[in-house]
Amino acid sequence: MSAISAMPLAAIVTILAIILYMMTAVRVGTMRTRHNIVAPAVVGHPEFDRAYRIQMNTLEAMPVFLPALWLATLYFSIRFPAVWWLPAVFGVLWIVGRYIYMQAYAADPGKRSTGFGIAALAQIVLLVLAVVGIVMNWPGLGPA
Repeated sequence: MSAISAMPLAAIVTILAIILYMMTAVRVGTMRTRHNIVAPAVVGHPEFDRAYRIQMNTLEAMPVFLPALWLATLYFSIRFPAVWWLPAVFGVLWIVGRYIYMQAYAADPGKRSTGFGIAALAQIVLLVLAVVGIVMNWPGLGPA
C-alpha cells in the first residue's frame, strides 16, 4: 500500500473530526436555548459555559490536527508503506480523545485531562510522523 491508499482513510478521519466539531456546535446551541443565553453573549449558565469552552477548545486544536494528519498521511506513508495506516490510527485516537474530553468536561471540568492528554499525544505523534516523512522525502536527506 502507499500514500494513495492512506488518503481515503485520512479523508474519513477528517470527516469524523468535522462531525465531532459539529456535535460541539449543536451542543452550544442547545445550551444557549436551554438557558436563554442570547447571542452574542458567550457566558451565562455553567452548563453553557462548559459547552462553549469545549467547542472553542476543539476549534483551537483543529488547525494543528488537520494539517498534521494530512502531512503525515502524504509524506510518512510514502516513505514507510508498510505502516501507511499509522496516521489514520492516530487521527482516530485524536477523535476518541476529543470525545472523551467533551464528555468529561461537560460533566466535570476537573476530569477533562484524560481526554485532553489522549488527543494531545495523538496530535504530537502526527506532527512527528509528518516531520519524519518530510525529512525522509527531502532530496538528498532520506535514503535513496
